[in-house]
Amino acid sequence: MSKNEQTPGAKDVFSVYQENIDKIFTGIRQSVPQYHQSITNVQQEYLQAYENVVDSTITLQKEYAKKFGVATNIPQATLKVMNDTTEEIVKVASIHNQITLATIDSTQQNIKTFNDNAKSFADLNRNILQSWISAFTTKNN
Repeated sequence: MSKNEQTPGAKDVFSVYQENIDKIFTGIRQSVPQYHQSITNVQQEYLQAYENVVDSTITLQKEYAKKFGVATNIPQATLKVMNDTTEEIVKVASIHNQITLATIDSTQQNIKTFNDNAKSFADLNRNILQSWISAFTTKNN
């Protein structure tokens, strides 16, 4: 029996390895939607908690100011500055979100390009290996 022949019913190491890798990636693919949903839920819960803290703080401060007789009226110029600042913060947040999303899209494209190139690199290595094998094997005529 040559070293490339196998006993009946036996599997080669590469077939077993491929089957096990396929099982691992199938398991990972099935868990991705669960992770996505969990992360989304945590983000929404955090945002809601933060909003509740801010709302409660404002309400509490308003009550204290009223009970202690603190004047809460603000001049029109201050109101304008506050509103303008808020608008600028919203714009910055929007730009930041656009940059973040563009970066994520770019990263995804880079991973796709890497994946495509990895396949080409493997094909190139296969061709080089075949060339070397054919150069060092004797040909029977």
